[in-house]
Amino acid sequence: MRFAAVQKRFGAHQAVRGVDLEIEPGECLVLLGPSGCGKTTLLRLLAGLERPDEGTISIGDRVINDVAPAERDVAMVFQNYALYPHLTVRRNIAFPLEVRRTPAAEIRTRVEEVGARFGLEALLDRRPAELSGGQQQRVALARAVVRSPAVYLMDEPLSNLDAQLRTRTRAELKRLQRELATTTLYVTHDQSEAMTLGHRVALMK
Repeated sequence: MRFAAVQKRFGAHQAVRGVDLEIEPGECLVLLGPSGCGKTTLLRLLAGLERPDEGTISIGDRVINDVAPAERDVAMVFQNYALYPHLTVRRNIAFPLEVRRTPAAEIRTRVEEVGARFGLEALLDRRPAELSGGQQQRVALARAVVRSPAVYLMDEPLSNLDAQLRTRTRAELKRLQRELATTTLYVTHDQSEAMTLGHRVALMK
């Protein structure tokens, strides 16, 4: 992935100023910085939720400035969990596979595999309102992982977890990212989290 001279303004506010950044295939690059420094805006630009005012964004050899979000093959995990309240955990995790018309047997297998990976086996038939915050966040992470996208975008996904669960989930995320070797752009303001998860850390201010 590559950002080349990317700029983004919101009215008079310059959110992103001339960013040049390259992320190697399979790398976990962490954007570390305080609130308001533009790190989440970079994620949203890569996801296609915002459009750069200047510069280009590429995945592989393809410039994606004008590519629709659904066609970018990225999975994004937000700070808030963004689960579907009327669907069970199983259906929440399966949703991106259902959208792609993945065969039912494959969906079942992949949901059970990723559910086990995140310790969700006993929760698959519950709804989000029946889960703790930590459990909901694990469902959101499982939903991103089950897709096997080209790129993971993670916007402070552990910030709402208690310290013990954050440490455990951080270790699991690191193991998963290294095992899957999926290119990952990860946003945090937590220095220890950045140093634990990232192959490299980009400081923003």
